[in-house]
Amino acid sequence: MVTNKKIILQTDPFDNNCPSRRALDLISDKWTSLIIYLLSDGPQRYTQLKRQIGGISQKMLTQTLRKLEEEGLVTRTVYPTAPPSVEYALTPLGETLLEPLVRLLEWAQTFGLQMRSPASEAV
Repeated sequence: MVTNKKIILQTDPFDNNCPSRRALDLISDKWTSLIIYLLSDGPQRYTQLKRQIGGISQKMLTQTLRKLEEEGLVTRTVYPTAPPSVEYALTPLGETLLEPLVRLLEWAQTFGLQMRSPASEAV
């Protein structure tokens, strides 16, 4: 269905209706990059993700995973166990985000201490 083939169109990220703007809005969400990064290690269950992401509420994790699935970046697989177990995994499209996200994470780890506001104020 989705390939890693790049499609380059004339886009305007400053236009609210532009697909590139929608993509930027999604990946700049507070939780999206963390979830994508965690899924880079392979499929994970909901509780694994919740345990690893400090500060995320159940509601926000559910909403973010639904949005990522809706946009085709994540798949949700339900296994017929009692109770049913669910795993989330990156799609090929979601995997295309890994390289830029890893570079952004490296930047944050290198330069985050130089930012002016203390961590307690950054909420």
